[in-house]
Amino acid sequence: NALLQDITCLAADRMLVFASYDNVLHAFARNKEVVHTYEGHKAKIHLLLPFGDHVISVDTANVLIVWDIQSEEEYLQMDFDKAIFAVSAILHPSTYLNKILLGSEQGSLQLWNIRSNKLLYSFAGWGLGVTTLQQAPALDVVAVGLVSGHIIVHNIKFDETLMKFQQDWGPITAISFRTVDGHQVMAAGSPVGHIALWDLEEKKLISQMRNAHSTAIAGMSFVPGEPLLITNGADNAIRVWIFDGPGGTGRILRSRMGHSAPPTKIRYHGQNGEQILSAGQDGTLQSFSTVHERFNKSLGRGSINKKKSKRKGLQHDTMALPPITAFASEVARQNDWDGIVACHQGYITCTTWNYQKTSMGTHKLRPEAFSKSKPLDIYATAVDITTCGNFAVIGMSTGQVDVYNMQSGIHRGSYGKERAHEGAIRGVAVDGLNQLTITAGREGLIKFWKFKTKDLVHSTDLSSSPSGILLHRDSGILGIAFDDFSISILDIETRKIVRRFSGHHGRINDMTFSPDGRWLITSSMDCTIKTWDLPSGCLIDCFLLDSAAVSITMSPTGDFLASSHVDELGIYLWSNRSLYSLVSLRPLPADYEPSMVMLPGTCPVQDVDAAGAEEECGEMIEYDSPEQLGEQLVTLSLLPESRWKNLLNLDIIKKKNKPREPPKVPKSAPFFIPTVPGLIPQYAAPEQENDTQSKVVNLGVLAQKSDFYIHLEEALSTNEYTAPLNLLKDMGPSNIEVELRGLAPEGGGSMEVMLSFLRMIGMMLNKKYNFELAQAYLALFLKLHLKILSSEPMLLEEISRLSTQLEETWIHLRTLFNQSLCVLKYTKSALL
Repeated sequence: NALLQDITCLAADRMLVFASYDNVLHAFARNKEVVHTYEGHKAKIHLLLPFGDHVISVDTANVLIVWDIQSEEEYLQMDFDKAIFAVSAILHPSTYLNKILLGSEQGSLQLWNIRSNKLLYSFAGWGLGVTTLQQAPALDVVAVGLVSGHIIVHNIKFDETLMKFQQDWGPITAISFRTVDGHQVMAAGSPVGHIALWDLEEKKLISQMRNAHSTAIAGMSFVPGEPLLITNGADNAIRVWIFDGPGGTGRILRSRMGHSAPPTKIRYHGQNGEQILSAGQDGTLQSFSTVHERFNKSLGRGSINKKKSKRKGLQHDTMALPPITAFASEVARQNDWDGIVACHQGYITCTTWNYQKTSMGTHKLRPEAFSKSKPLDIYATAVDITTCGNFAVIGMSTGQVDVYNMQSGIHRGSYGKERAHEGAIRGVAVDGLNQLTITAGREGLIKFWKFKTKDLVHSTDLSSSPSGILLHRDSGILGIAFDDFSISILDIETRKIVRRFSGHHGRINDMTFSPDGRWLITSSMDCTIKTWDLPSGCLIDCFLLDSAAVSITMSPTGDFLASSHVDELGIYLWSNRSLYSLVSLRPLPADYEPSMVMLPGTCPVQDVDAAGAEEECGEMIEYDSPEQLGEQLVTLSLLPESRWKNLLNLDIIKKKNKPREPPKVPKSAPFFIPTVPGLIPQYAAPEQENDTQSKVVNLGVLAQKSDFYIHLEEALSTNEYTAPLNLLKDMGPSNIEVELRGLAPEGGGSMEVMLSFLRMIGMMLNKKYNFELAQAYLALFLKLHLKILSSEPMLLEEISRLSTQLEETWIHLRTLFNQSLCVLKYTKSALL
């Protein structure tokens, strides 16, 4: 779980990791959740030291606080006068109980007992500021690094200097001792990135590891008992060096590194969505894996002459190329030759890069007219590579567009007589089949050229000057960003603008399409990232960030959106929530105010966005259709046909299904408990076996009323027929027949209940729902009780009323059926 601001100080003991930002100190358990917070400093914390059950922190205002780790309370607070003793280093000497050694910017050292709060001893120092203190493997011996580049190995018990070394590269930034038997080695870091290794027995320099990092060494530590040194620097790299060769110099065993300056352009490489190519302001091109850091690659820095660059080293490299501004990559032929082409800031030459060899490629692509001279005002602005990986198309600031062969680097022609456009080229794209080349010029024209013959096919005049274009090759859709912060979508088949979007309030930095081409995602200097739905032409998602996204790219598999930001070294991944949850893709209102979202990995788990996501999902509750959409409509029930279609033919079905021989009585008790057949399973009551079978009929059983019967009786007074109808709908065909038989007087029913049933059918026809059930139930009722119905005037009157109702409904339905059939027949047979 991340802290609210950048971590400025870090330390760890065997249980907890202590991290501070500004004037607040936190303790992490299991490297994950914050378990303790220590607040009390007024200034920024710059030194930390875990100390048994306590942790010591020093701030820039020269206040030292000893905290009790568990209770989070101040155990001791010490204020030092900045003019006399400004604390710059802190160390607990081994075996010195309750004691800490403090180094100062004035050069003196002090040994304190923090339990009794006493100054035990003051070391005069060497008149130079102390930058670092490190415990040596020998007891009572401490290495002191000074701002002058001196390292003093000092015995603090007798206050005497054992040996003194000097480095010429500025202040000592870090010191570490090697503890492998037989090797008394001390390593020291410098602000220029060099590491010096000193032999403590012979008191001399063993070797130098120059350019271990391209910037200052921030920290270094030998692994106890191993010939391994871990270093990290401000160049955003951490490296593990192994000392296993002659000469005592280390070689890189493992490393993890990112850009040392913010990335300017990022693009997914390949179709598996696992690698992101990233060009940074530090001039390097790197590949980052979305799966695991061990698959990361660095393709190195661009160089005019690689051999000369290697000879001169990183610090004095005059051959280095400026940062990459645009690049294109293709995997089709990357095993055979270079698959990446890039153009550099203010530079006319485009470079090729080889992903497989993780290095700069063999060719430098530039027009022949400038092969000897290098004009300052002419430079490459846009680049694209064909799907087949054979050709690179490069646009220049003069309006010239050239085609080069990727295998040989040979110039294969230009578009237009002298140049393709009057103004600078703002974007080039080649379609998926190498049929068309699309170029965009600053003067506001988009031109379509035949790729092979270089002939102009079509020219489209735009409303204003484009700032960039992006082609989705699979669907043939071209996204155009304008200088007036609007976006247009052009269909390259019809060559017409099909969508226009406006809503950004700053320069559009980058665009990316979703893999299916349905969404266009744009990032702008107004610090928003917006998602536009192309079929509906609506804005469906928008979120606000605290720093603008410079470049964005969508994974070919659609699972992640990657973004790089102003003054941010990392590449941030955003999950596509629509892949794994129900997301409402409704158009956002015109007055929608996006909420501020923190960058991934820089906010606590209980994110504001998570609550918003739940609300959004709440909107997408599945639509629950009402029982009847409208009163004028005739609605059928959702029951299967087997429940109502065969009600009139039950006697035929029973005859057909009649068993040939009677069922045999089981000799012993059944393994399964018998259940009563029906929709709701019920256990059958156990039958009591009697030797003597009674022949007297139990009239009480016959007179027992069913639930359906009771509900029909009640409905006579209440006129509510929903309950009996629902009971019938839950029954099978045989049960329905039994219930309807039981309504007649000879079956234990009455005339009133029969009248109630007919009224229920009338209600169904009135409301025009469950229409087919009303027909089926009425047909069976008439078949069973026709004699009784014809002899009872009360029931006859109800039946005649039902008959007219039925007829009216059927005439209305039949008219609609006939009309629909006529239209259908006409559309089938008419010659259209």
